[in-house]
Amino acid sequence: MSTVAMHLNGLDDEQCKEALTRCCGAHRWVEQMMNKRPFASDEQVFSEAESIWQSLGREDILEAFTHHPKIGANVDELRKKFQKTHTWSSQEQASVQEADEETLQALAQGNRDYEARFGYIFIVCATGKSAQEMLTLLQARIHNEDEKELSIAAGEQQKITKIRLEKLS
Repeated sequence: MSTVAMHLNGLDDEQCKEALTRCCGAHRWVEQMMNKRPFASDEQVFSEAESIWQSLGREDILEAFTHHPKIGANVDELRKKFQKTHTWSSQEQASVQEADEETLQALAQGNRDYEARFGYIFIVCATGKSAQEMLTLLQARIHNEDEKELSIAAGEQQKITKIRLEKLS
């Protein structure tokens, strides 16, 4: 058996719920994942995670988004707010910490504009992206139609969830 599957299978219900919530904040996703235990392999974990995510509705997707810090937000405040996932968020957004002040200010303003336009924060799988790359994506995506953007953001959430599941092993 694989390491993620073994890890999730070895947790009691409360621990598993907490671990899964760290990966994706949509409570229906967490509940459905819990109902799939025990997992036979990591491949099953990832397959079920994707399948369940794809079956969820708009409200579930928006709920998951509320569990993310804003890209470019104050790093010290991020550390306080997300202490349980302190290394995850900071690793995922590491390049933001290296950005120049102009890029950080543009990201902060872009996030405010994005949230005002769509009603939720800008979601991007930040792993491996520079602050400038994230700013460019934000600036391009802010012009999308509502449903197209929600679909893109949901796809980014799915990528983030997989990365976080992999970190559970």
